[in-house]
Amino acid sequence: MTHLARKLRLFDYFALAFAVMVGTGWLVVMDDILQRGGPLGAILGFTTGALMLLPVGYVYGQLVQAIPDAASEIAYTARFFPPFVSFATGWVVFLSYWLTCPFEALAAGRIAGYLWPSLNTFELYRLGGLPVYLPHLLLGVVITIILSWLNYRGIQASARFTKWSTFIFLGLVIIFALAGAKHGNASNLRPLFSHTPLLSVLLVWQIVPWLLSGFEAVGKCAEEASPDFRERDFSVAVILTIFVGLAFFWFVILAVAYVSPAQVLNSGGAFPVAIAFERALHAHWIVDLIMASALVAVLRTFNGNMVASSRLLFAMGRRNLIDHRMGHIHPRNQTPSTAVIIVGIASALAVFLGQAGLVPILEVGAVTSALGWMSACASYFCMKPGFGGRAAAIFGVFVTSLMILVKVIPTIPGHFTRYEWLAMAVWAIMGALLRATGRGNQSSSETEPQRVGVSPGGPGS
Repeated sequence: MTHLARKLRLFDYFALAFAVMVGTGWLVVMDDILQRGGPLGAILGFTTGALMLLPVGYVYGQLVQAIPDAASEIAYTARFFPPFVSFATGWVVFLSYWLTCPFEALAAGRIAGYLWPSLNTFELYRLGGLPVYLPHLLLGVVITIILSWLNYRGIQASARFTKWSTFIFLGLVIIFALAGAKHGNASNLRPLFSHTPLLSVLLVWQIVPWLLSGFEAVGKCAEEASPDFRERDFSVAVILTIFVGLAFFWFVILAVAYVSPAQVLNSGGAFPVAIAFERALHAHWIVDLIMASALVAVLRTFNGNMVASSRLLFAMGRRNLIDHRMGHIHPRNQTPSTAVIIVGIASALAVFLGQAGLVPILEVGAVTSALGWMSACASYFCMKPGFGGRAAAIFGVFVTSLMILVKVIPTIPGHFTRYEWLAMAVWAIMGALLRATGRGNQSSSETEPQRVGVSPGGPGS
């Protein structure tokens, strides 16, 4: 029997989770973040969201140690809930990871087009009023092919790429933020809140699950830990990712707000952050630096989400929740090769939807992430941990319920529109069709990894 390669260490897990968490969202939606909350409202919204996610992170750390399975939420729910719940959980969580791949591929085209306007030519068609350019599509497809090949070759090569790109990305962000600090002004930070303080914090808090999701990606590669990896370091990687992600957004929010007043930042343009820094420094080189950091972020985030989504697809195939051929492991590379290829093909095809076609589905990402977290917390509670573990699980279910409700209740600002509901319906139908392919395949060439850790009787906590 072929197993996945066991190569990952602590920093590999952190780099993977941080790559999934922090992509180009900070650059693309920073104007929206500050418009929602203002500088202080944005910081408090992120802080509140991150602190409320800590119990969820604790739960994931315990679950990964107890059930080191690439299926992650699928495996957790399978212990205590019917197969339908297990599949539905995995399917919605898979959406939040996979969809980021074509989104980042399209972001690469937008960034390249901003740097080299000649790429904004050869318009093929329009979706939602937005043009889709041939050079953007070609760039997105090429990136997809390269990263698919990298992941097909092996997890070690993918992890090495993620680590180095993380170092480069953070270095570039620090450089342009410090450069901007010399030309900013504290008066730009006012008003501290864009609405009333409570509403400002709430509006930012709503999107925190999307922007800080990724810490749970550690579990998707749990089977690929190095033989000398300490199990408790799964928890370290999860919690470290949450804190570093929060610190990153603090840093970027303050840097951008200090450089530019809100009315300038929200004045339009493809990349308002780059425009704000260019106006503050009266130099174009800062734009090139910001866009370079964004391109690095595109590649690392695409790669991290390809790793996570391919492992989920592989795990569903291995459990016969979908076609069992998805559970194939390459005998030499020890990678879920079929799942990687399918994720790559699906990402390349989704690129043709353009930004307008993907944005409504991305809005669903905050809810699907919260649903995955809720299922993990409910599963951990069913394992009957100690008092601290039960308290964390209950709080996690409560928090994730709020995250879902604020997006689905029509009277709350920022709720789902009909486009988000349509995206959810289409994804559910696709899941039902794929689930049908898994029925009847009750035997598989692969077997599930052996569980270690606690029994359903539960870990002490």
